[in-house]
Amino acid sequence: MEEKLLEAVKKASVDGKISCTKARQLAAEMGVPVRKIGEAANEAKIKIFACELGCF
Repeated sequence: MEEKLLEAVKKASVDGKISCTKARQLAAEMGVPVRKIGEAANEAKIKIFACELGCF
């Protein structure tokens, strides 16, 4: 997993969680598929909540 993705997900999370909306925004900002953000969140043990489309 790319270190920059892990760091971005960790930075965007609050109390070990990140919203689906924020995760999708992060993917768009970083120019990566949402799946990569999901993989980074899994690796960092960060839970994605309020999932809207089942992307994660």
